[in-house]
Amino acid sequence: MIPLQLGRMSPAETERMLAFDRDHIWHPYAPMPATAPALPVVSADGVRLTLADGTELIDGMSSWWAAIHGYNHPKLNAAVTGQLGKMAHVMFGGLTHPPAVRLAERLVELTPEPLTKVFFADSGSVAVEVAIKMAMQYWRSQGRPERRRLLTVRGGYHGDTFGDMAVADPFNGMHREFSDVLARHVFAPVPPLGYTADPDQAYIDEVAKLAAEHVHELAGIIAEPIVQGAGGMRFYAPEYLRALRDIADEHGLLLVLDEIATGFGRTGELWGCDHAEVVPDIMSVGKALTGGYMTMAATLCTDRVAHGITSGSAGALMHGPTFMANPLAAAVASASIDLLLSRDWRTEVDTIEAVLTSELSGAEELPGVADVRVLGAIGVVEAREPVDMAAVQDLATAHGVWLRPFGKLIYTMPPYVCTEDEVAHIGSALHAIAESLQPSA
Repeated sequence: MIPLQLGRMSPAETERMLAFDRDHIWHPYAPMPATAPALPVVSADGVRLTLADGTELIDGMSSWWAAIHGYNHPKLNAAVTGQLGKMAHVMFGGLTHPPAVRLAERLVELTPEPLTKVFFADSGSVAVEVAIKMAMQYWRSQGRPERRRLLTVRGGYHGDTFGDMAVADPFNGMHREFSDVLARHVFAPVPPLGYTADPDQAYIDEVAKLAAEHVHELAGIIAEPIVQGAGGMRFYAPEYLRALRDIADEHGLLLVLDEIATGFGRTGELWGCDHAEVVPDIMSVGKALTGGYMTMAATLCTDRVAHGITSGSAGALMHGPTFMANPLAAAVASASIDLLLSRDWRTEVDTIEAVLTSELSGAEELPGVADVRVLGAIGVVEAREPVDMAAVQDLATAHGVWLRPFGKLIYTMPPYVCTEDEVAHIGSALHAIAESLQPSA
């Protein structure tokens, strides 16, 4: 048996664990059995992961963008253990509890003012699924069931469930394998690249025309604000997000924003939509919500949406996860929000942006690099060709950093609590990887 209390492990114990892992455990977007070994993490503290052999790596990924405060934080630990002594879980159907109410209060306070209703989900994918369901059920309740499609842009990613996959890029995204069985939505071209780029009015006109052509069947517009995450780590100008709001208003459509990856300060503003000073009708949040401690997400909507749904024949939003509003997750989520707001998180994120920009300077001129971009606490090196994931990870770990590339992208989203030296260390590793990239002849 693998020891349950993991500390530094012997080589034999490590090999036994990795052999079982390889042959029996699925990992994200990985074959079975695995063709590359996973790194065995036995503990994490601050911004460092400790492997079974004692090696320490700076986590440049924040556990897929969630662990913004780092690991083993005493205030977050206390929130979990304090709640554990009272109640680990209770069903949310017909019951409520203080952690859920407090968290909902915090979310209503922090999100744009019209978002007053909170639905708790158990993952970011489910939160977006709920957002899609809200938009569609709203129109069904208004006697317009034909308005069941969404307008979105190519290059997006919204999660791995079927509703989410259907609004991701159907041809170039990770879920193109399922394009023939997914709901058919309306796709505009990928937004022009560049947060500070001048807006292309022709592009905006093209999206507006597409919306006008399909307005009779559209329930709303869905997008990731400012940053398209796992679909390509692309940054686009705030003017395009404002245009989506204007188009939605012109046709009475609901604007749905997926803030799972962009929320809680990652882009340099508290919410991605703050860059454009727009307010969505429905918004999903997750990832950093609990500081990376537990899986939890939420979908917020306006009074108009909530009342519109409830006025229909169903009389309720038809969704209800078993672990909805889990007290442990709600307690640590409130503590994570309090911790974020107690620090100068904006300066932390601005510092990460400045250091990454400095460390990656000149990388865009390397022969294997197509583009380098930094926004907030996000740094991206885009290769000219798909990278060898295992080779990139080996090079990163040799530099004492954990990174997880995909496709042509080598990127970092560090914990906000990284020191300047730690961010520089991550940036240096990224630059070294960029130097190693060689385009094919």
